[in-house]
Amino acid sequence: MRVLICGAGIAGLALAGLLERDGHEVIVVERAPAPHGAGYMLDCQGPGFDAAESMGLLPELRERAFTLSELVHHDDEGTVTGRYADDRPGSDRILSMMRGELEDVLYRSMKTRVRFGRTVRAYDDLGDGLAVTLSDGGVERADLLVGADGIHSRIRTLAFGAAGHTLLDLGFHTAAYVFDDPETARALGNDLHMLEAPGRQVGAYPARDGRVATLFTHRTAPGAPLPADPRAELRKVYGGRGWLVPRLLDNCPAEPYYDRVAQIDLPAWSRGRVTLVGDACQAMSLLTGQGAGMALAAAHALAGELRAGGDLEGALARYERAVKPVAVRVQAEGRAMAEEFVPAS
Repeated sequence: MRVLICGAGIAGLALAGLLERDGHEVIVVERAPAPHGAGYMLDCQGPGFDAAESMGLLPELRERAFTLSELVHHDDEGTVTGRYADDRPGSDRILSMMRGELEDVLYRSMKTRVRFGRTVRAYDDLGDGLAVTLSDGGVERADLLVGADGIHSRIRTLAFGAAGHTLLDLGFHTAAYVFDDPETARALGNDLHMLEAPGRQVGAYPARDGRVATLFTHRTAPGAPLPADPRAELRKVYGGRGWLVPRLLDNCPAEPYYDRVAQIDLPAWSRGRVTLVGDACQAMSLLTGQGAGMALAAAHALAGELRAGGDLEGALARYERAVKPVAVRVQAEGRAMAEEFVPAS
């Protein structure tokens, strides 16, 4: 089978590697001009850990993983107001790492090279396959088109229409970036440091090689548009804070990762020879801490159902029945904790 995957994030790369192993021909296109970079820290746990283990990725993932010892809270003067050790049960089956590290491991595990700087413009159903038109004008034949292109999925819109899904805006915007600063990285030690103020939260923690990773989250009105200039927006929202915040803002790149905290509610994940995986259909939001793991698990489940054989429609239906109930449950858990995630006062 010839499969075209749109999106080279965690779900898309994992699926590509799995399908390669099963002998399928895989094409991966990614709108971004290059790999996404370091990103932010995430946890690979639960079904995602199991999927990574079955893919034989654990040895390399363990080499890339790191553990932050404590969560340290500060006020604007930098005074420590609380310390909390990571005592999660089953921590031997949880791997914490930068998103870019996980994507790099997945990328290196596959033979197919990603076609960066391209996305899907349109597709036509020919009955016995699809004719997929790419943004560079090229046309590819495919037996299956997979949208692994995130919460703002182009494939989802092509397959179901703009009104075919519900984006559940949870009322937060978030941003993240990494910068070089060995002095600050050393001062952070091996901990995640947080400053919380009414309606906003700032995090900083050490990354590899003298870098500092950041995470900003603040409350917004649901549906508030994303800013045209994310860096200016961060300076406006957080500019009055103390502690390390001025230093973090001074090192903000021109185009940090910036997005709304949201979930996707989609009645069906597949239509004909088109299906979705990862945040394109099951976005959970950073509130759950399970997005990466569930992306791996969903890719693993989809590859498994395609491997099981039978007709394509039946395989896609089985994939959805296996994964969707779990995704819906985790989404509900995320919505339940939204009010406490960044206190309004």
